[in-house]
Amino acid sequence: MERRHQTENFLQGKWIFNNDKVIGDETCQYIEYLINNYLEKRATDKAGWEVLYIDPEDNRYWELTYMQGELHGGGPPTLKVVSQEYIQNKY
Repeated sequence: MERRHQTENFLQGKWIFNNDKVIGDETCQYIEYLINNYLEKRATDKAGWEVLYIDPEDNRYWELTYMQGELHGGGPPTLKVVSQEYIQNKY
């Protein structure tokens, strides 16, 4: 898998229900790829559900969240660019 354009600022995965299995779509896989290969973990929120990362290539901050709290595990992942002001207020 290759990295996409650095103009990205919001990635939202989706779950695919196939027979009795639930799998992440291509965006879920890409988010996991970025977390494991490019982004560096910086902080975790108090609840432990949201994680702050930095991209060392362009110094943008990304927050990993799970926006569908009604689903098991919070649903599929979302990765979005966040501002310094947002970080200071939250982390």
